Amino acid sequence: MIDHRKAVIVTVTDKGADIKEIISHVEKQPGRFDGVRSTTPYEAQLVPADDSQERGLTGHLDTYYDEVISYLRDAEAILIFGPGEAKGELVKRVERAKLSGRIAGVEIADKMTVPQIAAKVRKCFQTEMAGSA
Repeated sequence: MIDHRKAVIVTVTDKGADIKEIISHVEKQPGRFDGVRSTTPYEAQLVPADDSQERGLTGHLDTYYDEVISYLRDAEAILIFGPGEAKGELVKRVERAKLSGRIAGVEIADKMTVPQIAAKVRKCFQTEMAGSA
């Protein structure tokens, strides 16, 4: 499960599941607070576009995806799922790392708890292992 804030990597083995959480440390872009509507006109002018800020965000995401890839290198199969754009960005990074042949699936998923994520991964790979036996 991945989004721009956190990745949860579940490694399924004969002994169970190993869970690793990676936090991105990417700050949300500045702007209006979620769910709060501005009462001042031309609010966009109050939050100027900042190329250096955008480059900083990209740099943080690059480091984040590199760390996620480092945990995927030894995987036989990779299931990528999440609620937003991060899963597609990770797929591109996996392809660049020449691991795309290991992608078992890419799915849209709502936010989930760590136990829900682990259960989804176990279910997916138990079904896959049963089908190949």
